[in-house]
Amino acid sequence: MARELFSFDQPERFVVGTIGQPGERQFFLQVRDARRTVTVALEKQQVQLLAERVDGLLDEVTRLTGGSVQIPAGAPVGSDDLEPLDSPVVEEFTVGSLVLGWSGDAEMLVIEAHEPVDEGEQIPDLEEDPEDGPATLRVRLSGAAGRAFAKRALAVVSAGRPPCPFCALPLEPTGHICPRANGYRR
Repeated sequence: MARELFSFDQPERFVVGTIGQPGERQFFLQVRDARRTVTVALEKQQVQLLAERVDGLLDEVTRLTGGSVQIPAGAPVGSDDLEPLDSPVVEEFTVGSLVLGWSGDAEMLVIEAHEPVDEGEQIPDLEEDPEDGPATLRVRLSGAAGRAFAKRALAVVSAGRPPCPFCALPLEPTGHICPRANGYRR
């Protein structure tokens, strides 16, 4: 099948957002430049891991380069994007896998989101562009934009249902049957 590649270099906006109420939220990555907006769906756990890994990778690049690459320690002041996803939200594909890397030549963070592949099918290497393969969203960001993305993503993830203090499962507004409390409602 012909591969769809959505590639963005330093887009105007790259965010995580949700649609729905806590407990029923659907998570999306959305990227926008002057010409287009692309949205892909993913799971909450994928969002959390991606945000944590982005911060970890940027910390590691800073450590390995001795600070010669300009990456802030946190999201720059004033970089908070509190706006909802751009409408209409039209999902291009659901993310099966995420690939994260650092382009040393360009000093850019590279994030790739791939649609699920069939068994035995290979995911292309980072920034490889074969003619066939899964649909891919590729975004290149500065270190500062990566920090801002990770900060918002972690805030979106934590804005859901609070965890039970005993079992850490999400609490519904009506409570839940807690396995650590021998099935009593909490």
